[in-house]
Amino acid sequence: MAATDRWYPTVRLAMALAAAGCGVEAVCPSGHPLNKTRAVQRIYGYNGLMPLMSLSRAIVETNPDVLIPADDLATRHLHQLYKREIGRAGGGGQICELIERSLGTSDSFDVVHLRASFMQLAREEGVRVPETKVISSSPELHDWINRNGFPFVLKANGTSGGDGVRVVKTVEEAERALHKLQSPPLLARAIKHALVDRDLTLVWPSLSRRRPIVNAQKFVAGREATSAIVCSKGKVLASLHFEVVEKAGSTGHATVVRLIDHPEMSAAAEKIACRLRLSGFHGLDFMLEAHTGNAYLIEVNPRTTQVGHLALGPTRNLPAALYAAMTGKSVVITAKVTENDTIALFPQEWKRDAESPFLSSAYHDVPWEEPALVSDCVSKLSKKINKNYAASAHKPQPTSGSSNIATSLRKVKAGTWIAEQKKI
Repeated sequence: MAATDRWYPTVRLAMALAAAGCGVEAVCPSGHPLNKTRAVQRIYGYNGLMPLMSLSRAIVETNPDVLIPADDLATRHLHQLYKREIGRAGGGGQICELIERSLGTSDSFDVVHLRASFMQLAREEGVRVPETKVISSSPELHDWINRNGFPFVLKANGTSGGDGVRVVKTVEEAERALHKLQSPPLLARAIKHALVDRDLTLVWPSLSRRRPIVNAQKFVAGREATSAIVCSKGKVLASLHFEVVEKAGSTGHATVVRLIDHPEMSAAAEKIACRLRLSGFHGLDFMLEAHTGNAYLIEVNPRTTQVGHLALGPTRNLPAALYAAMTGKSVVITAKVTENDTIALFPQEWKRDAESPFLSSAYHDVPWEEPALVSDCVSKLSKKINKNYAASAHKPQPTSGSSNIATSLRKVKAGTWIAEQKKI
């Protein structure tokens, strides 16, 4: 696994891969929560100033069967590593073969990072998509507004988690958003990330003054939905489809999801995987139109997503499907982690609202089997969240079908973990 940030869902996928039978090794930044799980056999350091060297060194030392990027920047690094290696004498050799085997044909590498190009490709495959266009100047923005009106969405390439997305409803909002999204990262912000967060990913874009490409996309009124898929040579091996119930902010990541069956989402995933000859883990984001339920594909994530670890029945266990494809064995049918279709993601929903009713009414996906990981997560939450948690810990908690989350977390923090603790 290759990670450039310290995202907790990366650890959950590592645990699920190990449970499926894989030997897991990782390259990641120092202080990554991957250090808190027993699922990872060996960890290599990631250097944000020399990312390709970090990745290539880890690849040479591990000689892996497959590479799994855990975030968008890790995917871009692997694409860059492929281009570097293919340009060398001998045509790239084993590293290039490994990257294509892991991610899909190199023909797909550029298009998954270009929102407008990807939307056009999806439209060619008969997938329902909203109109999307690159906006490079204020006149182009005003031309879009005259033709399409409000509201609409502005999105910057190379961003994820809602960071580069703005829903605009007025000319003034649109102009401010375009200027903001087109601007390179501020040097002060890049330095703060480097020194405080130990994250070097903004340093080079800030120093080089690289301006992101911004796209306008028609707004689809409705409910957000997301698909997680794992593929091999263009064939979808397993998939999960969810409606988003809660999320972190208006354009942030999902924190509560509900498992659904949606034939149009499934068909779109199969068409995209086939057209791009995808391999490995990918995510697709949709809008389910309010008055029709039609699924509009709005984005592709060429990496793992935060729900990819969930085992929810036959054809719904992505790590098990990948292991079977790698080994040539049949997929091992495992028990569903829950019969509850609504899932509160940990720590995302708890961080959003420490008193959320979904922490008890939904299946709260806490990795109780890894107490060091849970404790690490709790200790790193902001003072505000810990304050909210401390306050809510003294209030009566619903217990029907679940443990008391506040009591359990107090025990973890106090170091008095009880192995028999019931999973939420």
